[in-house]
Amino acid sequence: MIILHSYLLNHHYNYYTLLKKIRYLTIQFDNEIEPWELSLFRGAVIAKAGKDHILFHNHLNDREFLYGYPVIQYKRIGKCPMLVCLDYGTDEVHHFFNTGNLAVKIGERDVNLVIRKLNLNQINLQVWEKSFRFKIRNWIALNQENYQKYALIKDNLGKIEFLENILKANIISFAKGVKWDIDKQISLRIDKITSSKQVPYKGTRLTGFDIEFRTNVFLPDFVGLGKGVSLGFGTVTIVRENQK
Repeated sequence: MIILHSYLLNHHYNYYTLLKKIRYLTIQFDNEIEPWELSLFRGAVIAKAGKDHILFHNHLNDREFLYGYPVIQYKRIGKCPMLVCLDYGTDEVHHFFNTGNLAVKIGERDVNLVIRKLNLNQINLQVWEKSFRFKIRNWIALNQENYQKYALIKDNLGKIEFLENILKANIISFAKGVKWDIDKQISLRIDKITSSKQVPYKGTRLTGFDIEFRTNVFLPDFVGLGKGVSLGFGTVTIVRENQK
């Protein structure tokens, strides 16, 4: 009986370290914004919710940051702004809606936000035996240090392998941010670099990649990877079977 009980405990533990359930909330609004207005939309939401609620902006004070993966993210999907809330971020977002109305100021514009679509789901995060196909837009993979290393690589295969290792590390950072301990090997392959271009980020310009890749880690639609995910960079979308 003791041996059986021990086996069941171990089996239970192994199952739940491989699979993590998180709440996943997307809120898309019907109002249109320009690409450069996304940071203003973020500021409007922060002002509406109140700066005391740190998960909206990840600033502890004027000088200190809450380092870690953002669980409230701001996106522009199909010209319309979207909030993506993960795990405990779904609890915090009610501070934005508890203000009684959705009137905000985006830059100099007074805007009454209208909800187009709200989806709350429970998602199973898991490392599978099979692979899933994804696209990622404006992925800021390279900081100052690894940009120099990347630039020194002469062959394309070496550059792709370098980026694959960074993307794996980004997935692990996402997992840690939602308190998921990945204890199986991640397989990942970049199929195609669609484009690489300079994108504006906090007063400077960094390289943003559009990439198609596959991995055995299931990632929810619109989750962000890499640098600047709270501002819409590195947004991941699933490529369904009927999509090319």
